Amino acid sequence: MTQIPRSALILGLAGVIPFAWGALTLLVPALAAWGQATLGPRFIGPYVQLYYGAVILSFMSGVLWGFATKADGGRAATGYALSVIPALWAFFMTGGGPVSAAMNLIFGYAGLLVLDFAFWRWGLAPRWWMQLRVLLTGLVVLCLAVVVL
Repeated sequence: MTQIPRSALILGLAGVIPFAWGALTLLVPALAAWGQATLGPRFIGPYVQLYYGAVILSFMSGVLWGFATKADGGRAATGYALSVIPALWAFFMTGGGPVSAAMNLIFGYAGLLVLDFAFWRWGLAPRWWMQLRVLLTGLVVLCLAVVVL
């Protein structure tokens, strides 16, 4: 396998920070109190995870769209159609309470990983793409699981 470029790895891991922060503020009440007093209630617990999680799923739709531009004909059309699924999933499936929204985000990120794999197999994503996506998806799912459990 090809090594993940350092900048992509660092920025990808930095993108996990809001998920990890939300999980930590659920697990450590003192941290939640500090976060609420300092940052406000929207930036702690499941609230930061769910809002940011929907934003990132939508962002990943754009990434997949970009990969689809490398394809031609029917594969391009399929790629474009598949690329909008994560954003639509985030839009329709993150309402309701925090537990159901977190569970739906977990399913959304698992589904995104399947799409990542398809685009990678089609040669539209970089060789190192799946190494990065498996790592980041695992971390995000772990953090979101704190809300569900």
